[in-house]
Amino acid sequence: MLSKLLFLILTALAPAIWGTTYLVTSELLPPDRPLLAAVLRSLPAGLILLVVLRRLPSGAWWWKSAVLGLLNFGVFFALLFVAAYRLPGGVAAMVGAVQPLIVAGLAVRLLGERLTPLKLGAGVAGVAGVGLLVLQANARLDVVGVLAALGGAVSMAAGIVLAKRWQPPAGPLVSTAWQLVAGGLFLVPVMLVAEGASLPSLTSVNIAGYVYLAIAGTVLAYWLWFRGITRLPASQVSFLSLLSPVVAAVAGAVVLRESFSAGQACGLLLILGSLLAVTLWGSRLGTLMPAEAPAQAAELPTAPERRRLFGRGSGARRTC
Repeated sequence: MLSKLLFLILTALAPAIWGTTYLVTSELLPPDRPLLAAVLRSLPAGLILLVVLRRLPSGAWWWKSAVLGLLNFGVFFALLFVAAYRLPGGVAAMVGAVQPLIVAGLAVRLLGERLTPLKLGAGVAGVAGVGLLVLQANARLDVVGVLAALGGAVSMAAGIVLAKRWQPPAGPLVSTAWQLVAGGLFLVPVMLVAEGASLPSLTSVNIAGYVYLAIAGTVLAYWLWFRGITRLPASQVSFLSLLSPVVAAVAGAVVLRESFSAGQACGLLLILGSLLAVTLWGSRLGTLMPAEAPAQAAELPTAPERRRLFGRGSGARRTC
């Protein structure tokens, strides 16, 4: 069994790959087609995975996959690309950085995780760090773009928490395929209404951008992401998403020759500090939550049942 530290590293690769989305969108994709980008990133990859894996949902997982696909891919991808087209990458990343705080709040209600001062402080520090890292004084604000970025953060936060709560019966890759198809099927009619049925003339550069987003940015990244969600606390996984603006800023500096100031360096240190605080200092590295732990926990007897089984004065309650 892989150690928790290794699972953290592998899961962290997903937001690192996502950090290249804004660069690919701005440099490789055709302009003004955010919903087309969302569809081509999700539906073809999901259908290919279904053909290869040959496994469909069963029972309640038909509607659960649809809900998760809507949150993690359908709504999230649509709003992500709207924000990417209408906002500078820094502004979109700044708004999206509130996602760990949203996940932490939802996890308290739905998963029973504690909202500790450490998580709250690290979340605020992470938002401040992203602001220093990517938000420039001349960045333009677009109301639709900001609302799209915020809506995308809320949608994915809800998807993270529900994926953790429900625990898919299949492996992460199979579950990813189900959700990709569900999200892509939702996006197709939305794209046809909003952008029309005509396709733009695609160059080889455009096609390369779509293929990269579908294979690396979706299949590989989301397989690692959902794999991590099954083994790690939801709030811990969500903090790893702060790596996305870090990679976006570094990619901009390296590929586009954008400047990297002392203030950005301070923001980078704040982000890394908040990540280390939650993922390492705020947890026990020696314990790895097995994928089936939530289901097992749900089968444990409740407190009244334990009192009936062991008696009110039994010391068995203290041995857990």
